[in-house]
Amino acid sequence: MSAGTQIIAVIGVLLGASFSLLGGLWFLQGADLVHIDPIACVAECEPLTGGSVAWMISGAFAILVGIGLISASYWWYRRSKRDRKQG
Repeated sequence: MSAGTQIIAVIGVLLGASFSLLGGLWFLQGADLVHIDPIACVAECEPLTGGSVAWMISGAFAILVGIGLISASYWWYRRSKRDRKQG
């Protein structure tokens, strides 16, 4: 198996994990379970109060995308490994 295949698989897993973790944070913030004060404000920033269905949906979508990236990377890695053995 080539080093390029391994690198691409690792990058896919890292991106997928990042998306999943960020999506989890967005989901929890949308569900009003996690409260984080604004960090980089340009104008008058105030923390959001209450949950947000839009952030919950965005978070769930990001989690699914992350899981999909991890699954696709793992599948692609295994397939390329199997093809190497056969060929």
